[in-house]
Amino acid sequence: MYKKILFLLFVAITTISCHKDNFNNSNPYLANYGFSTDVNMSLPLYNNLQFASNSVKVSVPNGPINGIIVFNTGSGYLAYDGSCPNQTITSCSKLTLSGINATCGCDNSTYNLFTGQCAGKQYPLKPYRVEVNGNVLRVYN
Repeated sequence: MYKKILFLLFVAITTISCHKDNFNNSNPYLANYGFSTDVNMSLPLYNNLQFASNSVKVSVPNGPINGIIVFNTGSGYLAYDGSCPNQTITSCSKLTLSGINATCGCDNSTYNLFTGQCAGKQYPLKPYRVEVNGNVLRVYN
């Protein structure tokens, strides 16, 4: 009897926690922009995204002020806000890309693009959703 109850409880919790509407990207320094943009990896500008550990910065009209960063992990794609997650938006808060890292110009903190984390920082990179449809990535919030 206990096994059945535990199993049902496990299934319920797993189902609720895996629901995509539970996606949390709140950050007090970065606004929540409602946007959707397509990144066509067949275009020369985004062709590097077809290879693991490559990233590109994408400008998004009516989206994040400093654009978005799209990163190929080798097993999928991640997208992040292009602004420093632990800084108020200023002229220095634009992230720059270097290999598998993004660096904040304000304090030279370096964020790992695989995890979005930076040692000693409160907030990780702000993530966005990514859907893959052939060679086109749809990035949205």
